[in-house]
Amino acid sequence: MTQPNEQLRCILALDLGTTTGWALRGYDGLITTGTASFKPGRYDGGGMRYLRFTNWLTELDRLSGPIAAIWFEEVRNHKGVDASHVYGGLMASLTSWGELRGVPYQGVPVGTIKRHATGHGNASKEAMIAAARARGSSPADDNEADAIAILHWALETRGGAA
Repeated sequence: MTQPNEQLRCILALDLGTTTGWALRGYDGLITTGTASFKPGRYDGGGMRYLRFTNWLTELDRLSGPIAAIWFEEVRNHKGVDASHVYGGLMASLTSWGELRGVPYQGVPVGTIKRHATGHGNASKEAMIAAARARGSSPADDNEADAIAILHWALETRGGAA
């Protein structure tokens, strides 16, 4: 049996955060993007954000997948403690989800994504949104724009292998 063409695989790119940006290239080549909110509700326990994130990944995989690979923005420096905790919890949930299903995942440094999208490793949020628009997308915010940039980086560099 032959391996499926790499171009036909479902690939997911994520900008992890309370508002997670996502971009998905389906097996049919169609790119779909958006944001998903994982803001805790008033009566939510501390782990509900991560449980909702895991359920969201499972539903995305069920409806659009199977997801063959995931790339995410690898943040090394956060502006606040809360953002750092949320990112770490989402990343732990993502990597556990991937490990359980045998889905490979890889972080991509922020500067690499920005440089690929705009030519500058320290591009502003506005520049990232403009770069996504220049590629024909209409991102709702910088989270979605970052996910679009990650997806294009992954596709154009074959995940950094090119």
